[in-house]
Amino acid sequence: MTHDEAGSLLTGEVRELVRRRGIDPVTDRHGLDRLVGEAVADYGDRATLGVVPPLVDPAATTRALIDTFGGFGPLQPYLDDPEIEEIWINNPAQVFVARRGVSELTTTLLTGQQVRDLVERMLKSSGRRLDLSSPFVDATLPGGERLHVVIPDVTREHLAVNIRKHVVRAHHLDHLVRLGSLTAHAAAFLDAAVRAGANILVSGATQAGKTTMLNALAGSTPAGQRVISCEEVFELRLPVRDHVAMQCRQPSLEGTGEIPLRRLVKEALRMRPDRIVIGEVREAESLDMLIALNAGVPGTGTVHANSAREAITKMCTLPLLAGENISDRFVTPTVASALDVVVHLGVTPGGVRQCREIVVVTGRVEEGRVETAQLFRRRPASAGGELVRGDGFPAEVEKFERVGVDVHALLAGER
Repeated sequence: MTHDEAGSLLTGEVRELVRRRGIDPVTDRHGLDRLVGEAVADYGDRATLGVVPPLVDPAATTRALIDTFGGFGPLQPYLDDPEIEEIWINNPAQVFVARRGVSELTTTLLTGQQVRDLVERMLKSSGRRLDLSSPFVDATLPGGERLHVVIPDVTREHLAVNIRKHVVRAHHLDHLVRLGSLTAHAAAFLDAAVRAGANILVSGATQAGKTTMLNALAGSTPAGQRVISCEEVFELRLPVRDHVAMQCRQPSLEGTGEIPLRRLVKEALRMRPDRIVIGEVREAESLDMLIALNAGVPGTGTVHANSAREAITKMCTLPLLAGENISDRFVTPTVASALDVVVHLGVTPGGVRQCREIVVVTGRVEEGRVETAQLFRRRPASAGGELVRGDGFPAEVEKFERVGVDVHALLAGER
């Protein structure tokens, strides 16, 4: 009997023990650890007697069994690795990971059945489904990771699986300063902006750190304020005591019961929020977000964009998806009056996330364009690449004055 055959034999024995004892290996981790320990010890006794071949590495076998039954099998070591930010499967023979922003092909080889079994196990705790009528799924894993799966025939042949982790959970802007994403000067302004109730839009490409920035901004929320967050799936971990998190819901098999992001934003306004957080604005919910911000409820949100300027342009365009009765003559001035600050993020070729620029919205519209002013900008790499002060200035100084902040001194660098 080979080593692989010995492992398969032990796996079968553990599976039978789990069935006989009726434990849930996912929720009863202590019971699984004890069961696997007993099974490996018993196997070791039989190996000593020559009944079965010895295990090459009993400790590694124990970990593999626990990962198989209580975790996500061959993917569990990547989920446990703090340096790995994302895992994706193009086909069973191609499992990739992103480590510190750089992708690499792993040596893990799976079978099609293993991939299907792993996806089924991941979705078990989420209550979300994946079938021909719903070939895409977004879900949250028990550890907080975000799962996205696409099935054939939307994909050519194999399931496409993405698992996005949140490796760096920055709970305050100071954490981003230590990570090199922000300067202390820019962080001080953003901290004051949150305390002043400014409406902040965070923009950037995928994996630029938008969710991390939202978490860090929330760390400046004044004590005692109530925050309501709305997301497609749960990703935010806001360091706020009074926080209600809501996520969207997919339709049932009968096509009923769907709760889109637009509905969540509307419901959030009925929940006595002191501020709202929109995880990501993609479509017509941008209109509801603007209406909420114009109703006097401070808020933050994210949007995919290539620059702060393009983020504002996108916010002037997305609300038009809400219906034919919504025109740019309404949306553009609404954006100008609702948004205060745009924080744009980027990723260097080496995988380092950083703030590229911070602009303020002046509240004016010139020739159909929302006017902005640059507060901070990042120099070219040839000039050191630092985030330096621009020549812009916030329009609504009164917001800062109400919380005791001298924004002139703050932006001049005086503390």
